[in-house]
Amino acid sequence: MGKHYDHIPANIVSWIQDQKIFFVATAPLLEDGHVNVSPKGCSDTFHVVPDEDEDGSEPNTKNLEGGSGKKVVGKSRAVWYEDMTGSGIETISHLKENGRITIMFVAFEGPPQIIRLFGTGKVYEIGTPEYEELLPPHKRQPGSRAVIWVDVYKAGTSCGFSIPFFDYSRPRNKLHRLSAMSEQKEYDASNKTKEETDQGGEQGVPGIKQFWKGYNLKSLDGLPGLEVAYSSSVPFNDWKNSGEVWGPDDETIRSQSGSCSNEDKPRATLSLFAGEGLGRGLSRVLVGFAAGLVVSSIVSRFVKV
Repeated sequence: MGKHYDHIPANIVSWIQDQKIFFVATAPLLEDGHVNVSPKGCSDTFHVVPDEDEDGSEPNTKNLEGGSGKKVVGKSRAVWYEDMTGSGIETISHLKENGRITIMFVAFEGPPQIIRLFGTGKVYEIGTPEYEELLPPHKRQPGSRAVIWVDVYKAGTSCGFSIPFFDYSRPRNKLHRLSAMSEQKEYDASNKTKEETDQGGEQGVPGIKQFWKGYNLKSLDGLPGLEVAYSSSVPFNDWKNSGEVWGPDDETIRSQSGSCSNEDKPRATLSLFAGEGLGRGLSRVLVGFAAGLVVSSIVSRFVKV
């Protein structure tokens, strides 16, 4: 049976920090508004905040910075993640309106488990003091547009018995690669000399801030989205000379366990019923029921004649 806690227990904290993907659910207050669910999976973007010390003091800010690689030991009551650039802005818009958020983790390997973190969320866009404190330039990833902070008031477990197994292969590089290219354009443009500009340098560079301004200002229901990020004066990194490399993904690789063909489906159904215990008993019942229908049909015809 599922359990609920008013915090994130230490054993769940440890398990969460090993996961490669999580899901975020939010919704507007509008009765007919769009409920949103977003998958998140970029490496080193999710962080658990250490709980307050026993003496009630606040945790050290240095322990909250992203990219430290250190795991939190002990229980927690807050988490945050680095929100990466996308074509939508639903989560940010909903949190700005009402703060409601649920984060879900699912076990795709090992013992089955589902963890939900129910909380109240806050948005710290790039260019705000809170963002800079949590993600200074040397910790920020390309494409990062905000920090989503969640104060967790309830953590719940459930079985996850029906969730299939999946093998983790590797992270996708596409978002990082495209974002780094877009941010590099803005970095290069901001570092042009006056002479280069006077000689007709690039004007209106289509950088990531223009993307934010074009696609991230409003949600599907017209709620405000980004309000600070696209006008922020925070300089981007010089990714070209940073030593970081995000090569193209091999998108031709497919799962070895793809959907079964029509020829396989009957066999799969029969194998289910031919299994042990309940499967064998159920198959006998179905066969007996079918035989009964055939006999009843024959008897009915004979009586009519």
